[in-house]
Amino acid sequence: MEKKVILTIRAEQTYEGQEPDSVELVSEGVLAQVDDGWQICYEESDLTGLQGATTIFEVTPGRIVLSRSGALESRMVFEEGVRHDSLYQLDVGALMVCVCAKRIDASLSENGGYMDVTYAILVEQAAAGTVRYHIDVKPA
Repeated sequence: MEKKVILTIRAEQTYEGQEPDSVELVSEGVLAQVDDGWQICYEESDLTGLQGATTIFEVTPGRIVLSRSGALESRMVFEEGVRHDSLYQLDVGALMVCVCAKRIDASLSENGGYMDVTYAILVEQAAAGTVRYHIDVKPA
């Protein structure tokens, strides 16, 4: 099952010593049912600074995986209380990123729903801050 959807994506980043930075955008995407969960896929835009990248969230019970390909290559795994390391590949080089999910929650069906993930992030072993994604999914 694959369905065109409208995504309302809210991202808030709070970095050490800085004011929180947030962005909200509406994008077309695709919601697909996979073996043990759901997949949300959309193309990034200039608003996120990631134009040319495709973002995929794989949502399964107790776990969310964020993958990006194209202009940016990365894969981050979120499981509450579990630390995951990944390589964040940019065209100018790569960074080692560690994420630890503080909270994940999702309720998705063929009629849409939502996905929420809040995580702490370390870049090159230094605490960088907290990121929260909230995505509302509605049929197109």
